[in-house]
Amino acid sequence: MGEDPSNIRAELEQTRARVGDEVDAISYKTDVGARMGDYVEDKKEAVKSKFTGAKDTVSGGVPDRRAIKRGATHMRNTAESNPLGLALGGLAVGFVVGTLLPQTRVENEQMGEMSDRLTDAAKDTADEAVERGKRVAREAAGAAVETAKESGREQGQELGSTPQERAQEQSPTSAA
Repeated sequence: MGEDPSNIRAELEQTRARVGDEVDAISYKTDVGARMGDYVEDKKEAVKSKFTGAKDTVSGGVPDRRAIKRGATHMRNTAESNPLGLALGGLAVGFVVGTLLPQTRVENEQMGEMSDRLTDAAKDTADEAVERGKRVAREAAGAAVETAKESGREQGQELGSTPQERAQEQSPTSAA
């Protein structure tokens, strides 16, 4: 009862603002035309941005004629220098694409369980190849690190020796 009139006025102003916001929200919700207009505008903007992004992607990803010609020349040279590797790579890509495509009804009728076993065996073989590749890469990386460390030690020892010692090691008379 003994509240300060300025506190009461501040509370009234806050309440008025809150009620005003709620009235605006309710009137917006009941104004279907305005909401539909906003929805349509949002969708138009989304479509425009997707179209612009797709256009930029397509125009940025198309190589010029010289790049296409260089790529074709490179492919031809590779095919001429290693036709067996190109054929095996083509077969591998075809096999992978074939396993990724869904099976047809005719395949299921004709191949049935054998197709499933073949697909499972191919997946197992691919998994083993990937694991082997990872292991070889780890071993190669470890060997490279060790080689770099050894080279660094040798370089450090060479830099640590005096110029006279290096000259004696390199001169032909010191070997005799």
